[in-house]
Amino acid sequence: MENDTDPTRRYQDQLATLRRSNQDHVLRWWPELSDDQQKTLLRQLESVPWPVLDRLIPTHVLATPQQGTPADIRPPVVHPKSPSPSEATVYDDARQTGRDLLRAGKVAAFTVAGGQGTRLGFDGPKGALAVTPVGDHSLFEIFAETIKEARRRYDAPIPWYIMTSPANHGQTLDFLKQHDFFALPETDVIFFSQGMLPALDFEGRLLLEEKGSLALAPDGHGGSLTALVRNGALEDMRSRGVEIISYFQIDNPLVKPFDPLFLGLHAQTGSEMSIKVTRKADDLERVGNVCVCDGKVTVIEYSDFPDEFAHARNPDGTRKFDAGNLAIHLLSVDFVDRVVGQSFQLPFRRANKKVAFVDRRGEAVAPDKPNAVKLETFIFDVLPLADNPMVLEVDRAEEFSPVKNLTGVDSLDSSRRDQIARACRWLEAAGVDVPRTQEGQPDVTLCIAPGFALDAEDIRARKANLPRLHPGASLYIE
Repeated sequence: MENDTDPTRRYQDQLATLRRSNQDHVLRWWPELSDDQQKTLLRQLESVPWPVLDRLIPTHVLATPQQGTPADIRPPVVHPKSPSPSEATVYDDARQTGRDLLRAGKVAAFTVAGGQGTRLGFDGPKGALAVTPVGDHSLFEIFAETIKEARRRYDAPIPWYIMTSPANHGQTLDFLKQHDFFALPETDVIFFSQGMLPALDFEGRLLLEEKGSLALAPDGHGGSLTALVRNGALEDMRSRGVEIISYFQIDNPLVKPFDPLFLGLHAQTGSEMSIKVTRKADDLERVGNVCVCDGKVTVIEYSDFPDEFAHARNPDGTRKFDAGNLAIHLLSVDFVDRVVGQSFQLPFRRANKKVAFVDRRGEAVAPDKPNAVKLETFIFDVLPLADNPMVLEVDRAEEFSPVKNLTGVDSLDSSRRDQIARACRWLEAAGVDVPRTQEGQPDVTLCIAPGFALDAEDIRARKANLPRLHPGASLYIE
């Protein structure tokens, strides 16, 4: 809602606030701004959390915060991807519990989708990027089709919550509208925008993107929890009877948002927040390390993980700390309500970034090296607050291949390759002959629509509907 206080009074209030924080330079060009520009700048300034920012500037901008090493770091207790014979019944029971939760409408999908496709050479929200190896289906379409199939399979109105950013909110909404929400009911697709924080130069001064606009940046995926509450999404979940939030990020087309085993173990262990992990590719892989620190399940970023722990080995030579974070979580609605309601504040992390800005002469500057600090929070930092957090190991090749870069590691190329590889494994597990090269690589380009199969078990059940594969074939199986 627009602030209806007298604009002159609002300006004077903000000027006084800025002067107290030695930030009044951002009003340098106020007299030459249009009415609309002045309104925009006032709205931005009124949304700045000054008590938080004033506290963080000395510790996180003028200085680089030092991450202390916990006194006691141990590997977490991990539910293995394949149970031992004695645990097989537990896993079967958990899968049934998960299916029951889905049928009862107790689960909602929550996608963090605030990113743009700039690093991928794409002008638009990352979720609108075509990522499939066949058919040019977007990330949003993959997830929508997955939700639609889960709704059909479990006969439940599974809602989909999408957190955007101010930079892509309108584009995201337009994209989904243009595609008729991929046949999902519009009332069951709920959009809201995450919070923003100003970018600061290395002297702790707010940067202007334009003369009448602050340089703002998303407050990190940790801000998704407060955004759920602030925008009424959590209350909407409660009104629908949702108890568990299936959280995943927009860039992973292999994610399984409605994994009955994960849901069932989460419920049966009384977990308030659960996390999927995979074995690390190497000691220093750039993923978060899931550990138990001073008795609490915690994620330590690779950049903060001491080398002695990264290289530590068990007596049998296996890696001691081998649980890599996949950014796939389950959170109970009650847990989110509790921690946000307790005036909770996740720790902020500093990120040095290149931020375009307007200099003292009013000229636009596009820096070629980091010139600013962005302050972010991470959702995994709420894990230590959760009761009975549950950790489940999964197969990376089955559930994780993010699209972060145009080429190389975690790229559009590697994700398409992994999508093909997974489709071929599913088919071969069902007894289908898949053409392969002499090197053993798939000699077909395949993509399996979520509406046809959500996992390898579905393929076995529909083997009679599968086409015969020929070398060099390009197929979208739906």
